[in-house]
Amino acid sequence: MKVEQISIFLENKPGTLEDVTRVLRDANINIRALSLADTSDFGILRLIVNDIETAEKVLQEGGFTVRRTAVVAVEVPDRPGGLHSIVELVARNGINVEYTYAFVDRSGDNALIIFRFDRTDDAIDVLVKSGFTVLPGERVYQI
Repeated sequence: MKVEQISIFLENKPGTLEDVTRVLRDANINIRALSLADTSDFGILRLIVNDIETAEKVLQEGGFTVRRTAVVAVEVPDRPGGLHSIVELVARNGINVEYTYAFVDRSGDNALIIFRFDRTDDAIDVLVKSGFTVLPGERVYQI
């Protein structure tokens, strides 16, 4: 029930993000979700894509530093308190959220929240036992 995400380390200068998106476009890679965090010198672009193997390969060939990471995709109703119900549960179980980002499902009824936990397997276990919908990568890559 883990989702593979790629992280790309980027110089914080004009055109770098465009370079990444061009490489992915040219390889026919569809970005399903993304997060970009920066400092004054560099940024970390985190992506969920429809074909992680090809994306990793073409980005490395393009000279980018790429890392794969396991994250967890949790589906929740798109309403106030959806995120809180998850973070409250994992906090009660001593699990730390390292980062998160979200997007809304095409139906508009649910949000899909991507989490990086310090204890991924424990987080999945707690979430599933509590009735949350944890999506497998194959489904997230195609949303």
